[in-house]
Amino acid sequence: MHDQAVTKTRSLAIVGIAYAAAIAVAAAWLVWGPGTGRLWLDTLIADILATLVVFAFSRGFGNSSFYDAYWSVVPPLLLLYWWTQSSDVEPWRCWLLAVVVVAWAVRLTGNWLYAFPGLHHEDWRYPMFRERAGRFEFVADLVAIHLIPTLQVFLGMLPVYVAVTTPGTGMAWLTVIAFVVGMAAVALEFVADTQMHRFVRDRRQGEVMDRGLWSWSRHPNYFGEFGFWFALALFGVAASPADAWWLFIGAVAMLAMFLGASIPMMETRSLERRPDYQAVVDRVPRFVPRPPGKVRA
Repeated sequence: MHDQAVTKTRSLAIVGIAYAAAIAVAAAWLVWGPGTGRLWLDTLIADILATLVVFAFSRGFGNSSFYDAYWSVVPPLLLLYWWTQSSDVEPWRCWLLAVVVVAWAVRLTGNWLYAFPGLHHEDWRYPMFRERAGRFEFVADLVAIHLIPTLQVFLGMLPVYVAVTTPGTGMAWLTVIAFVVGMAAVALEFVADTQMHRFVRDRRQGEVMDRGLWSWSRHPNYFGEFGFWFALALFGVAASPADAWWLFIGAVAMLAMFLGASIPMMETRSLERRPDYQAVVDRVPRFVPRPPGKVRA
């Protein structure tokens, strides 16, 4: 146990150094790099440069899980930078948005910290991606595991950019709704994570999770995650209703990833490792929480 703690502490220190280096490179670009004249594009380039630094650490240590916490660390930094570069925006809208984003980031990063065993462990999906790519495993590692998630998160954050750079009150009532939806989504994720951690701690061999929120949805954490990105889209629409036609693209992209890739991969793995999971599939809704159905005899 002591050795594991030392391994985790040392691993977290290394990951922390990687992220500090990544953020420093991004900040250096924003301060001294050639500007594009577009705030969102400047930050996108900085975000990609930071991702490349994390990727270099991933390759250097042979572990792509270096990237895992990047998903939740960067959004608050983007929001803060955009906010500081803006003027004549509604402070109360920005504060409500900041509360939701920071609460989400703290929960998700905290969940990662709790479950992270150390750099001796790598997310099971990453070796599979690299093996399937064969001789193009370097490209798969760079693009599929690092760059695409960064671009997806940035796309999901564009409504935040609109919300913190658009002057005027906008649709105040929708801002309040967005805040409520966002906090409810974060709360749902927190409860789902807590219930899963308790289950993993106490479970017996081959036992499957079908309790609490997990009896209403096989993936309540993903449902909550989509709810968060949907709330960000609502914040953007509240600030600039005329842009509503494109502000949900990020949330839809997240939903497509969850339903088309993440959930099917986890379901397949669960069925392979725990045959009793089929009974959960037959009884519990896949995504949207609702009372479980009864299995016909």
